[in-house]
Amino acid sequence: MSGNASAISDGVLLEATDVSKTVQGPEGRLDILTGVSLQVRQGESFAIVGASGSGKTTLLGLLAGLDVPSNGRITLDGHALHSMDEEARADLRRRLVGFVFQSFHLLPALTAEENVMLPLELEGRDDARARAREALEAVELSARRRHYPAQLSGGEQQRVAIARAFVHGPRLLFADEPTGNLDQRTGSHVSDLMFALNHDHGTTLVLVTHDPRLAARCARQVELDNGRVIAPSRSPAAVSP
Repeated sequence: MSGNASAISDGVLLEATDVSKTVQGPEGRLDILTGVSLQVRQGESFAIVGASGSGKTTLLGLLAGLDVPSNGRITLDGHALHSMDEEARADLRRRLVGFVFQSFHLLPALTAEENVMLPLELEGRDDARARAREALEAVELSARRRHYPAQLSGGEQQRVAIARAFVHGPRLLFADEPTGNLDQRTGSHVSDLMFALNHDHGTTLVLVTHDPRLAARCARQVELDNGRVIAPSRSPAAVSP
């Protein structure tokens, strides 16, 4: 309890300390991340940037508890992810975290509304349909709620994915290249919605992106190169949502 209370009192929701990730490849040991440290405070937006292969997505997976570091510590809301088993990490993600990916990961046999309802139904919520409709209204897709993913454009599918990520009121949203499969105009619209929801709900946003304009909308960003932080967290001139 003391770790959790400390995390809340200083406003730090997510912290990585000297995190490294090493795997064994065909040619021996491969260092994907080396000595990465960062802090993300409750309610802020934080971008992880860097060239392809720099370790961004690996870092995001570690911060989300989808994997564990080879060395170092990761703490989410006072919980030590690096020392928890997968079942405990999954339970923590279910309660605190939402995800938006470059690929939308919608179930093709379900309507937009049913896709958004799914995480609430898995929790046994009686208000799943009502909350899903509210979430779709927030991303301006009420009129498309009975459509299947194949009947939606790429931008509409991503907006459904955002509604699904926000529907259970997560404290933290992870987004991995959320506009990567969208054209510039559609990507800009999706970004507007994501940051508006982040602002309106006070949800902490951590995103990986190659897009400097998207990164610049975040309050802070950190740059990776070859698995190491080469630029400290900084506050660029953010673009208003």
